[in-house]
Amino acid sequence: MDFSNFAQPSAQQYQQSTEGMVAFNPAAAFAAQQAQLAPAQQATQQTILCCSCGTPIAPNPAAMCVACISHTVDITEGIPKQSTVHFCKNCERYLQPPNVWIKAELESRELLALLVKRLRGLSKVRLVDAGFIWTEPHSKRLKVKLTIQKEVFANTILQQVFVVEYVVAGQQCEACARVMAENTWRASVQVRQKVPHKRTFLYLEQLILKHGMHKDTINIKETREGLDFFFAHRSHAIRFTEFLSAVVPTRSKWSEQLISTDIHTSTANSKYSFSVELVPICKDDLVCLPPKMARSFGGMGQLVLCTRVANTLTFMDPNSLQVAELAAPQYWRTPFTSLGNSRQLTEYYVIDVELSGMVRGKYALADVQVGRASDDAVFWARSHLGNVLHVGDAVVGYDLTSVNFNSDDWDTLVAKGRNGVPDVVLVKKSYPARRKQSKPRPWRVKTLAKTAESDLEPKKGAQDKLDADMEQFLRDLEEDVELRAAVDLYKDPEYEAKRLAEAQAAADGVDMDMDEDAEEDFPEIDLGELLDDMSLNDDEGEVVE
Repeated sequence: MDFSNFAQPSAQQYQQSTEGMVAFNPAAAFAAQQAQLAPAQQATQQTILCCSCGTPIAPNPAAMCVACISHTVDITEGIPKQSTVHFCKNCERYLQPPNVWIKAELESRELLALLVKRLRGLSKVRLVDAGFIWTEPHSKRLKVKLTIQKEVFANTILQQVFVVEYVVAGQQCEACARVMAENTWRASVQVRQKVPHKRTFLYLEQLILKHGMHKDTINIKETREGLDFFFAHRSHAIRFTEFLSAVVPTRSKWSEQLISTDIHTSTANSKYSFSVELVPICKDDLVCLPPKMARSFGGMGQLVLCTRVANTLTFMDPNSLQVAELAAPQYWRTPFTSLGNSRQLTEYYVIDVELSGMVRGKYALADVQVGRASDDAVFWARSHLGNVLHVGDAVVGYDLTSVNFNSDDWDTLVAKGRNGVPDVVLVKKSYPARRKQSKPRPWRVKTLAKTAESDLEPKKGAQDKLDADMEQFLRDLEEDVELRAAVDLYKDPEYEAKRLAEAQAAADGVDMDMDEDAEEDFPEIDLGELLDDMSLNDDEGEVVE
């Protein structure tokens, strides 16, 4: 037996004992022996020649080198190297077949997932990696580098990298096509209210935005007396009409217009028009009820104030605090109009307040002595604002001393005796000192994205009226908690900049109407009631501050 391959024990393999005897370490000797045998085994490792090119390789089931396998087998076969993706330049969305449009930025994960899903044949391979290759933004080309793996022979897995080029083709989505093209709407809802202001429509817009009822519309057009909503399907118009009747008192009717018909398939193409009319009575309006209706409310006085507009009208008699609700069907059976609206209010200042002791909810009955701000004429009025009015406060109301209303019910009431008609009907408390300061609001509201009835700019007088109605609506939101609860208010990100600009203007000596002290009980909106603006698209509407 040849022992030449075995190594001799070294000096470290022997240990000198304390008694002077030498001991052999078997573990150290075996490790040294294995270290000397390893190079010999590697030198004698078996290799074979590639069956194609003859290169020495390690044995494998294919008997081929990696280069020859790559040239022989193409695992990318069946996967297209070029494809097309459709893009709508109006809304900047990509088409995900069959009919889904998604919004994705360039070189984003969403766009990469969309492109990879469009490739056929990836289900037969294993996708290892995918990424974009930079291309010019205006080249209408997108390049994606893919890394895939596939088992080509028994226990042989081949990995390959290739590039797929996508051509970005323009195509208009259905939503943009309906907006751009004419006569594409299938149903329209015409909402009208015959009043000289837009306060009810401003409130209705907030309800539509809060409940997302504008998302099915393809266009919203603003007219002189209301709004026109256009829909692509009749069911959307019916749903919108039902929503309106659930939030405001309305009556509606509809008509159908035949566009075309096919006698062979017995199908017809029609357009539907829905007319929705709102009750012409708004919040804070002065109303004279018909005598029969006033008796049906339990002997309620005819001269009442409208305190709330929802799916029903809420009236209150300021002389007795009696409250009654009137549903839309009952109103349209006996329609009547208001005597005065918010544009006809007169300013007064409070001289004296005498509470009568009657309280109902948030209202307290009181006899209030007021002076007219224009000429200091003094009047006594019984009012429901006894719990909020104090001496020196400002209040607005209707002056009935020298008016002539075009109403048969009013004429009947006056014919019974002037003593039954008060000189002043107080409506609500006002805050003139704070309003003169015109401080910026830390909140804002959204409005619907509307198109004008004509391309001409509105006249200056009409635009001033719209601005005044919007300002009055914003004031109503500040002063009325119940009205504010039904509306979404958003934080104004530019509030700090506006506040700093106002402070800078005051420091520079600009007259900011700061000579009067603001009312201490001025209603402030808590920041906890405001929402963060989280809109993800541009069709939510415009912002009004």
